[in-house]
Amino acid sequence: MAKAKTVFVCSNCGYESAKWLGKCPACNEWNGFYEEKVASSSGNASSSNKSNKEKAVPRKLKEVEGIETARTSTGIGELDRVLGGGLVKGSLVLVGGEPGIGKSTLILQLCDKVKGEGKVLYVSGEESAEQVKIRADRLNINNDDLMFLGETNIDSIEDAIISINPKLVIIDSIQTMYSEEITSAAGTVSQVREITARIMRMCKDNGITTIIIGHVTKDGNIAGPRVLEHMVDTVLYLEGERYFSYRILRGVKNRFGSTNEVGMFEMKNEGMVEITNPSSILISERNDNPAGSVIVASMEGTRPLLIELQALTTPSVFGIPKRTANGIDYNRLAVLIAVIEKRAGIGLGTQDVYLNVVSGIRIAEPAVDLGVVLACVSSYKNVSIPQDVVAIGEVGLTGEVRGVNMIEKRLREAERLGFKKCIIPESNKKLLKENFKLDIIGVRNINEAIRGLQLK
Repeated sequence: MAKAKTVFVCSNCGYESAKWLGKCPACNEWNGFYEEKVASSSGNASSSNKSNKEKAVPRKLKEVEGIETARTSTGIGELDRVLGGGLVKGSLVLVGGEPGIGKSTLILQLCDKVKGEGKVLYVSGEESAEQVKIRADRLNINNDDLMFLGETNIDSIEDAIISINPKLVIIDSIQTMYSEEITSAAGTVSQVREITARIMRMCKDNGITTIIIGHVTKDGNIAGPRVLEHMVDTVLYLEGERYFSYRILRGVKNRFGSTNEVGMFEMKNEGMVEITNPSSILISERNDNPAGSVIVASMEGTRPLLIELQALTTPSVFGIPKRTANGIDYNRLAVLIAVIEKRAGIGLGTQDVYLNVVSGIRIAEPAVDLGVVLACVSSYKNVSIPQDVVAIGEVGLTGEVRGVNMIEKRLREAERLGFKKCIIPESNKKLLKENFKLDIIGVRNINEAIRGLQLK
């Protein structure tokens, strides 16, 4: 019997080394190597595999017949929006997200929405048929063509798919599947890479649409090698805070559509419910008008969202003031506070500053900088910002308000929801081509914005 060979594999990129390394020389990841046993194969087996392998023959691209690019609607509008119009036949879709975020719930709802389109096979390596049935009953799933398979061996899964010939296959999750040809445990780099490659070949050869559910690491990336995301056609991430009901489905890769679209859902007892008008939901509870509250217009993909920012400033009890940011980058808040102190002459150095993005949404784009500045100044001066005002603009280190992209979409959304006044960068105001009913105020720096709202 051949002696098993031991190698060390990087969990981030799959780089192999004969010994353990603290830092991967390929991707520079620290502490990512783990030991893996690889069975050595004989020369006869390798030569036999070469002889049995079909030789690929080059073909002229003009002579290749095109395939149908018609899409199958998922029955979920927000999911279709992110996919670019629906599922493409024979495509491989990877859906990732934190545990408990709602991945399996959303995909199980999809299985019910495609009723009448053909057989659907749900393969689960984590739950039994009884557990999935409990969730299906809660979600009112009623698809007679939905079939369940509780299996983790890829050979058995392939046999079941070939015998059933479904139109849609769900793999939940890829980290639980294993192949007997690989000696390492399920979920390792080698197993995930091999399983994904076999599923990809099978779905491409038979024209079967396949959706893979994957776990994420503590860094928010799909667990396993990065090559996993390169192999699939579409990568979707389901994001959201565990203690808030709103979820954002974001496409980070899509060979058949744009990656600039996002879908919004709300987690309820009946499952994931679409939010077709997210701006009105995010600002629905803004009844009074306290100091430190402002509405900003953020872009999620190509969709404008009006979101409420709340700031609170209080005198610091200790010598070092405290800054807390929820839903926005902490370092960005610290920079904007320094800009307020230096360029506007407002002493926040003795104040604790707390900033919160309402409803648990995370904002990364710099177009909300002006709203952060105005909210902090409003709370410090204890002067309320009018409820019908929207602030848009990026703030530089010299206090200038810089232009942002898609300004007309943001203004159109603010106008649709009944806002009367909008503070935007002067550079954006000069380039406006449409006429709006809004009172648009162009500002060049934060001092003009503060004076325009009479916060000084």
